Amino acid sequence: MSTAILAARGATGLHESKDRTMYTLNFTHPDCTDVRQVGGKAASLAEMTAEGLPVAPGFAVTAAAYRRYRRESGLENFTNSILDTLTPESGQAAFDEVEQTITERITTVGMPAEIAEPIRQAYRQLCADTGMEDIAVAVRSSATAEDSVDASFAGEFETWVDIVGEDAVVEYVQKCYASIYSGRVLSYLAEKGIDPHDIEMAVVVQKTVRARAAGVMFTLSPTTGDRSRIVLEASWGLGLSVVGGEVTPDRYMLEKITLDFVVRETGHKHIEYRRGDAPQDVPEDRRDVLCLSDEEVVALARYGKNLEKVHGGAPQDIEFAIDEELPEGKNLILLQRRPETVWSHAERKPKFDAAAGMMSWITGSISGGASAFEGASEAHGHSHRH
Repeated sequence: MSTAILAARGATGLHESKDRTMYTLNFTHPDCTDVRQVGGKAASLAEMTAEGLPVAPGFAVTAAAYRRYRRESGLENFTNSILDTLTPESGQAAFDEVEQTITERITTVGMPAEIAEPIRQAYRQLCADTGMEDIAVAVRSSATAEDSVDASFAGEFETWVDIVGEDAVVEYVQKCYASIYSGRVLSYLAEKGIDPHDIEMAVVVQKTVRARAAGVMFTLSPTTGDRSRIVLEASWGLGLSVVGGEVTPDRYMLEKITLDFVVRETGHKHIEYRRGDAPQDVPEDRRDVLCLSDEEVVALARYGKNLEKVHGGAPQDIEFAIDEELPEGKNLILLQRRPETVWSHAERKPKFDAAAGMMSWITGSISGGASAFEGASEAHGHSHRH
């Protein structure tokens, strides 16, 4: 790798003083809001839990577990020697070859008992807390460098859904560790000038949401940057069909202050994902029917406004689902929150041009109406990349 990247490699060592034996943290634990310990996804979920927002129950496997795994497996020295052969100019074939080499090594190294047992214990406790034996969970990568405003890694790492049993959870935590070294991620990091060793992988283990419908919400317009709007996109089932562009989702736009509907647009939702990665046809009588009720949309928008307020007025990008296993009134689940990263950095021109005069601005606002809604969004459902 480049000299600049190699020089940064020592930064990882700065975190060794925090390498505790606490390898799992429940979302309710105060330390679970520390991004350096649990990564962006888990910290976000812990923050929402602390704020009283509806989050599917679960726990985080900390970055300390990842550091211990790398040391005890010998993976640290092994990956150093392999990655030193790469440069930002290396072709994709070289990155893919490194992925194969490192993945083969990881699959031969078991998880140390000191890490595996706390993960098993946390899973058993989750089963007990929910009253569900062998609860199905999503295992989601939560990199410590992920989901910051300045360097969004959203979509670069991995998520698996419907993982059942404590041994399987341990196995898929290890798969999350391997995802740092995928050819796609290594190429992305090289392009950004980031050393893979500066990323420490925490993991979210969370009850699989049985989504009747799911989608994404922005507390601004994702196409115009208009902060007076809240925009939602949703489809039947899990969010996979929206992420993959396989359906035209329903679209909703609300006026942020009054929560009045500006747009309520029915999509064409011909397939849905109910379990994992297997799509199924949506019955004809549901394809062109709105998947969210007005009450659900307004309730979600209120959560969005609250999150934006709690985070200093910064626009938010929020994933949500309607859990069909839960009763009405308790079935709205917020899956993830992160700062919106596109319009937050854009230079915004004032709506009022003083040179044109106040009356010109007033009449222009009245005649101009609402900005047209377009469906661009970055919805990250329960898919392979997340």
